[in-house]
Amino acid sequence: MSDTPTKRFRQSDIATRAGVSVSTVSRVLANEPGISEDVRRQILKVASDLGYPLKVGPKTSPGTLALIASNGVTGVLSIFYEGIVEGLRSEAALKGIPFDIRLISEAKATPETVRDLMASVGAQGLFLVGIDPGEGLSAWLMESRTPVILVNGTDPQLRFEGVSPSNFFGAHAATQRLLGAGHRRILHLTGSHRQTIRERIRGFETAVASVGGEARVIRLPFETNASVESHAATLAVLKEDPGFSAAFCMNDFVAVGVLEAVTELGLRVPRDFAIVGFDDLPCAEMSSPRLATMRVDRVALGREAVGMMHFRFRHPEAPARHVSHAVIPVHGGTLVEGQRS
Repeated sequence: MSDTPTKRFRQSDIATRAGVSVSTVSRVLANEPGISEDVRRQILKVASDLGYPLKVGPKTSPGTLALIASNGVTGVLSIFYEGIVEGLRSEAALKGIPFDIRLISEAKATPETVRDLMASVGAQGLFLVGIDPGEGLSAWLMESRTPVILVNGTDPQLRFEGVSPSNFFGAHAATQRLLGAGHRRILHLTGSHRQTIRERIRGFETAVASVGGEARVIRLPFETNASVESHAATLAVLKEDPGFSAAFCMNDFVAVGVLEAVTELGLRVPRDFAIVGFDDLPCAEMSSPRLATMRVDRVALGREAVGMMHFRFRHPEAPARHVSHAVIPVHGGTLVEGQRS
């Protein structure tokens, strides 16, 4: 009895499936420059799916460690960070950068703990995902000259590089959508100590001030559940002052709670009360009606962070940069775009 021979795929097979020329496949597999990262990534994925033997050179890049906030605003590791981790992993693999990941409470991100975690995996570069370094950690990172990228974070002093959604402009654009629908008394439900969230507050207030409207910021404690807390806060505010006709929410979890509250009060959404969320998480699509929100490309944030780290390894003396990714409006049944009747 003889075994059926396994088909050996060739570069022409990869080219056909990837929709590129054989020469482009050859250049990517030889790791030649001049090919866009998107094309390179697609070709390597097809080659891997087909089982084509890829030549893996020695990993000469320094190792990296991503510390992910385990105590986010929802009390658990948010689904928001899953996309970021996907982007970090895929781009690190593409660039041949050794990559490890750990969860850590922000309160426990001390210089000693971070140093020990990095040493345990041989990491020279650090990604802080959803973590704003405190003064002690910041001082150690500066003194040790550790390459660090804040992912979904912003250092207002620009001591550290970072990548984030465009929080100020995204919040401004979200609020403009409500203003464009004719709303002038608007709530903003928010919380958290983070700089990124403060930028969203600033974007909201700036937009409302531009038309002489009334902006009211409702700060949630986030001690339990974001949706439950926003539900209770919205009920309290609207029973005290029913004149508010819209809300921009710091994220979609908060927006779901607002939607439940206004529906409970008998208000028609979006005719009587309009809502815009932020992030475009799965709960936005599952709500009824679907939330109007602002989409954050979380995978792209992770990929961008790895690219910034790769640059930092090669150019350690270059000035720090912060990169903001635009957020995209997502239409939904909680807002009628355009002038209110």
